[in-house]
Amino acid sequence: VFERTLKYFMMAVTLIVVAVPEGLPMSVTLSLALNMRRMLSTNNLVRKMHACETMGAITVICTDKTGTLTQNLMQVHEPNFYGIKNGSDLSDDDISALIAEGISANSTAFLEESTNGEKPKGVGNPTEVALLLWLNKQGRDYLQLREQAHVLDQLTFSTERKFMATLVESPLIGKKILYIKGAPEIVLGKCKEVVLDGRQVDAVEYRSTVEAQLLSYQNMAMRTLGFAFKIVGENEPNDCTELVSANDLNFLGVVAISDPIRPDVPAAVAKCQSAGIGIKIVTGDTPGTATEIARQIGLWNSETDTERNRITGVAFAELSDEEALDRVMDLKIMSRARPTDKQRLVQLLQQKGAVVAVTGDGTNDAPALNHAQVGLSMGTGTSVAKEASDITLLDDSFNSIGTAVMWGRSLYKNIQRFIVFQLTINFVALLIVLLGSVIGTELPLTVTQMLWVNLIMDTFAALALASIPPSETVMLEKPRRSTDFIISKAMRSNIIGVGSIFLIVLLGMIYYFDHSTQGMNVHNLTIFFTFFVMLQFWNLFNAR
Repeated sequence: VFERTLKYFMMAVTLIVVAVPEGLPMSVTLSLALNMRRMLSTNNLVRKMHACETMGAITVICTDKTGTLTQNLMQVHEPNFYGIKNGSDLSDDDISALIAEGISANSTAFLEESTNGEKPKGVGNPTEVALLLWLNKQGRDYLQLREQAHVLDQLTFSTERKFMATLVESPLIGKKILYIKGAPEIVLGKCKEVVLDGRQVDAVEYRSTVEAQLLSYQNMAMRTLGFAFKIVGENEPNDCTELVSANDLNFLGVVAISDPIRPDVPAAVAKCQSAGIGIKIVTGDTPGTATEIARQIGLWNSETDTERNRITGVAFAELSDEEALDRVMDLKIMSRARPTDKQRLVQLLQQKGAVVAVTGDGTNDAPALNHAQVGLSMGTGTSVAKEASDITLLDDSFNSIGTAVMWGRSLYKNIQRFIVFQLTINFVALLIVLLGSVIGTELPLTVTQMLWVNLIMDTFAALALASIPPSETVMLEKPRRSTDFIISKAMRSNIIGVGSIFLIVLLGMIYYFDHSTQGMNVHNLTIFFTFFVMLQFWNLFNAR
């Protein structure tokens, strides 16, 4: 019965090992499987098994700003439209009507109906939702305005263009109107005039005033949007791209949108930095906004950090590979970043020997997520980003990244513990059988006993060592190098040292039993085997 049970048990173990796509040993597989389940409870959904362990070797994290470092609770902080009297509240004049129609029609977001007195929520881009909520507070029905304005053509927002444009047949004036919103410096550059209260001013002359306002908003970590419009003649084409390229728009003003940082982010960033991990913010926001966010989370120090530590996506693209390689490790902030900039940054960091983790939530982040050693997608991100990633952060929080690093390092240590435990016993068992045959005594360990030790004790020992919870102390260590061998010098000394002590003690027992009056009979072999198992139990605690 025992032999038959053993046979079926070995078949089951073989099937488990073969079924694992990575082809890992069962002990390692058990460790990974247990950690994957536990990491889920910390909002880390592991999609690819290798990411559990790789997170422990991360040396650089390239993180997005919105939703990861901030709360993703966009709200209009201060509207500043130059064509209306007070600049912040809509009135009954024509410019206010154009602004309301532009925000409503030039958007793809929607507001959900509020129930039981709850605040209305939105579906779609958080920035656009914030604008619709502000419009709702102004007493304007965005949905009615959107349905009345017949859309003729539309350019959706992209990180390359950094603006969105919509051409509508407006019922307000009975003509075609092109509405555009996006990065203020981009939108202002396409404008010919600025609409002030009752007059129009040349955009070039007014540019310094707009830039000063933008700088003040950005220094408060505000996201800024610029708005413009153009009345289109009947003979002009219904092509947004062609109309925008004429650079003869009318600038309406800017809106500052706030998104406060998450309370737990500064502590999480400090923990990662103390663990020897470099943090780099890669965002599409302006340099001022990105720098202020970096300052708030403790990443940027105005006294020690210089312009060498930050760059824009356009400036980064202009650098040669040699220049970028020389500077890439010093960078802390990349603003106005495009998908290609993010991907190139990851590749250059890897050329410098860094192990890179990247966060992303959009379809355009997929290339960078794919090239990184560990791609981290957001729980609220697109399905394309999630498919390209290795781990999904269910709560979109940077704090979960630090937790994943801690789990990865602890997992690696648990695997090392099992290796110390396993190799010490194997070292002793092999030599004891070899030396026993040389001495000429009875076989100290039978085949059945050896199988029992390896299949029963080692399996449950692997489970025990794999289930050791993570320790915060691993975050005080520096990341291991990707070239390091898993058996360290200290482990090698432990295996040989402890194994030699076990070997001497067990050989002494063999010598004693062999020279006793009874010899190496069944009774003495049982005592020898029991002592061998007890030594293995002690070795398990030693490895722990």
